[in-house]
Amino acid sequence: MNKESIGIVETQYLNIEDAIELDSGKILEDVTVAYETYGDLNKEKSNAILICHALTGDAHAAGWHKGDKKPGWWEIVIGPGKALDTEKYFIICSNVLGGCKGTTGPSSINPKTGKEYGLEFPVITIADMVKVQKKLIDSLGIDQLTAVIGGSMGGMQVLEWMVSYPEMMKKAIPIATTAMSSPQQIAFNDVGRQAIFSDPDWNSGNYYGTGKLPKNGLSLARMIAHITYLSDESMDIKFGRGLQDKDEISYDFSIDFQIESYLKHQGESFVKRFDANSYLFITKAVDLFDLRVNNSLIDGFKDIKAKIEVISVDSDWLYPTEQSMEIVNSLNANEVEVSFSEIKSNYGHDAFLLEKGQLNHIISKFLSENLVEDLMMEKIATIRENADVKDAAKLMLDKHVTHIPVVTDDYKLIGIVTSWDLSKSIATNSNQLKDIMTKTVKYCHADNTIEEIARMMRKFDISCLPVVDEDMKVLGLITTDQISNLLS
Repeated sequence: MNKESIGIVETQYLNIEDAIELDSGKILEDVTVAYETYGDLNKEKSNAILICHALTGDAHAAGWHKGDKKPGWWEIVIGPGKALDTEKYFIICSNVLGGCKGTTGPSSINPKTGKEYGLEFPVITIADMVKVQKKLIDSLGIDQLTAVIGGSMGGMQVLEWMVSYPEMMKKAIPIATTAMSSPQQIAFNDVGRQAIFSDPDWNSGNYYGTGKLPKNGLSLARMIAHITYLSDESMDIKFGRGLQDKDEISYDFSIDFQIESYLKHQGESFVKRFDANSYLFITKAVDLFDLRVNNSLIDGFKDIKAKIEVISVDSDWLYPTEQSMEIVNSLNANEVEVSFSEIKSNYGHDAFLLEKGQLNHIISKFLSENLVEDLMMEKIATIRENADVKDAAKLMLDKHVTHIPVVTDDYKLIGIVTSWDLSKSIATNSNQLKDIMTKTVKYCHADNTIEEIARMMRKFDISCLPVVDEDMKVLGLITTDQISNLLS
């Protein structure tokens, strides 16, 4: 076991008591959510990060289940010392609605019939998946997430979170994804579904308990999809035109090439871990995904509040960089704080699961930006409004400061007095602090980023800002000198 692994983990389950109203108008009751958590939720419940998995993923994002031969699907970035540091963050990952790894889906028992849902399961959307995730986050008592992160279909869920619950997260990282499924993406998914439909063992979705599974159809669907996860370069490097277990071409329809054997293996192994009906419902949810409003992604993104890092992969032809740039441009049009990174890789779409170094660098850099609370002076001098100018001047000399917050008896900010204000008192012959102090005060919060505050200070030509909490109680001060020293 890797020494940086979080070790043995267990899947947990939440039974949602409330009925879920879906986008289709259908009602889903008795929903169960399978989820895993890594790390500890802090006392303030302010360090939680939600991870959203891709189409065939599950809640097991990191660590090891007892008896497993490999760790969770995103072990490369989750754990002590990694980008999603479990010694700092509380990581949550849940299986999506419609899945087959513990969360309610078509293979679950329909409480109204006592039998598996099959095709009686309602068609779902990405928004429905996110609605169920929101129920999970609420059950954990978390009011705001530090970040929501995911790749591929997981990235769609991230974008949906940004739109549906804009106040619920500070940051978001959609990776290798799109804001609306394109005709080509829909086409690939539909061919996969048709492969399942054409398997006689699918039996119109009623194969549970028959002893027969639509293995051939699901295997073929996986083979088709898996091609889109790779790149021409990665296939050429890994397989080329190499023959499989033979020295010459057979001149029949048996497997000749290594790439054929590889795809066959991918299909055969997939049917052992995934449900065909879940594949149908989840791919349909992906096809229906479209965040445009009035045919405009700019309109669709108008209410977003979080700070965003969009990541693409240069060799990804399933969700190419152009689609990520459309997300970036639409966010910029709404003056949302957004940055962009492109992973350099020959892996294709699957690079978001494989490029350990680049992913850890990009994600950790984005998440670990310096906050005001990391830099502010906490033990500071304050003064009451009824003080006189001499009191303020003496306090400045004693404490060697040029800015003093003016506060009420319970330390709520009502103004600030500066050395410039004291000079003004001489010119105006003022003795009372309330007559010279600045009453319209710019301030900041402890969880503001240094970059945000630096921009504010430049915009308003301010050299010092009080730091306050939600009740306007003074927590400290931050100065341009501190920021300059940090940046230098």
